[in-house]
Amino acid sequence: MLEFVLIGGLIVAGGIGFAIHSKWSTYNRLMVLDERCTTAFADVDALLKHRHDLIPSLVENLRSLVGQENHVMASVLRAINETARANSIDNRLEAEANLGNTINNIFAQVQNLPQARTSQHFVDLRNSFKDVENRITAARRYYNNTVQEHNATVRQFPGNVVARKHNIGLRHQYTLGAERIFKDEAVSLTV
Repeated sequence: MLEFVLIGGLIVAGGIGFAIHSKWSTYNRLMVLDERCTTAFADVDALLKHRHDLIPSLVENLRSLVGQENHVMASVLRAINETARANSIDNRLEAEANLGNTINNIFAQVQNLPQARTSQHFVDLRNSFKDVENRITAARRYYNNTVQEHNATVRQFPGNVVARKHNIGLRHQYTLGAERIFKDEAVSLTV
């Protein structure tokens, strides 16, 4: 009889030890994934800042190409101000997606002007924006993959229990918005 009690005690102690180990390893995994998401966002953020650094050249170039056409200049300034007012990561990502759409729309409108086709500065600027947009896309994909892994861990057991206890929430992916996705698909179909 004493043997069964000892064996039962060892099984219970082993179960408790396993549960504690599982909880801490899940917590550590969540912390690693959270840090990976933060680092991935910092990479995206650095590229977004690089894009912002190109905007003054774009504005000056637009002034020389289209003059003071208010609708073109106003759309750029409105999009820039929207990114400056963003007070959370989600709002910032949405504002940056809108800024990217605005810049792409402006390039599409202006590139058909004869003076734009002959301006080497405009061509170089367009290529710089294209390069930074490609790099943002790659960084955005990595960020979204890390967010997806983080969110899956938060939703699964025992991650959901640990996340709830430690107030670890889901993260939001960086989307381009439906209009830009459809526009990119239309452009790729016509090219």
